[in-house]
Amino acid sequence: MESNFVEFARAARSAAVDASGLAAALSHHVRGDVRFDQGSRALYATDGSNYRQVPIGVVLPRDIDDVIATISLAREYGAPILCRGSGTSLAGQCCNVAVVLDFTKHMANIIEIDPARRIARVQPGVVLDHLRNAAEKHHLTFGPDPATHDRCTLGGMIGNNSCGVHSVMAGKTDDNIEELEILTYDGLRLKVGQTSDGELEKIIGEGGRRGEIYAGLKKLRDKYSNLIQERYPDIPRRVSGYNLNYLLPENSFHVARALVGSEGTCVTVLEASCRLVESPPERVLLVIAYSDIYQCADRVPEIMAHRPIGLEGVDDLLVEFT
Repeated sequence: MESNFVEFARAARSAAVDASGLAAALSHHVRGDVRFDQGSRALYATDGSNYRQVPIGVVLPRDIDDVIATISLAREYGAPILCRGSGTSLAGQCCNVAVVLDFTKHMANIIEIDPARRIARVQPGVVLDHLRNAAEKHHLTFGPDPATHDRCTLGGMIGNNSCGVHSVMAGKTDDNIEELEILTYDGLRLKVGQTSDGELEKIIGEGGRRGEIYAGLKKLRDKYSNLIQERYPDIPRRVSGYNLNYLLPENSFHVARALVGSEGTCVTVLEASCRLVESPPERVLLVIAYSDIYQCADRVPEIMAHRPIGLEGVDDLLVEFT
């Protein structure tokens, strides 16, 4: 996976991309929308941040074949790619001088909900609330719910490891992903999830690009496992950086969860299997006032002892700004 990232970075540094040639090739091979006009590029030049990066062009793939064709052609023309999610990121993750992939128009389907196993299979463009509404018919829900839950996509949530007020009930996005179907920049398509020691050795022994990637991840884990165990903060909302902790044996070498939060720098997500949890049928909102935010923070452990399903602090600045 390291070499995949280097290849991606090299493409990102390409001085000149033949945009017109790439647009023509994409229009010939992709059934979905290919938008290289100035208006579309301007629309996708910003996200929820102050950054502005005009993309090379925009592709709205109709299916997985379109995604494969888009990334193959981007690689051929030396163009970086960016999977946008819903553009709700607040630090510029959703804009870049790249070919932007937007899954929200065509690849936004719930493939399956299995209430017995409490698993949902979804495409990356599915809006969170659409999944939650469908799961609620079985008295289930997808736990993480950021403030943008009515428009954020599962692909975007996987990209930035979203949390939300109910993450105290069900954890972050990485805690709720069981399996991912992914595509690397060099064209390898595979499913990743938990990996037993036996499976890991078998994959590496089979060789090929897949074996090379798993061997590289194992080498990375073995080299840094002590530091990961000693230095990674043991806090519920550690969302920055790569989730190398999921490569440790005690976490079953869970490659899918290790990829959550990687912001598309390693792979493109084609499909996700998500864990569903019980949705409490009755809820009560309790508002507690404190004289300042510091006293409020001091009482959090006491509040958490009562096992709330959600917890959020609202200070005077937030009230004033809204």
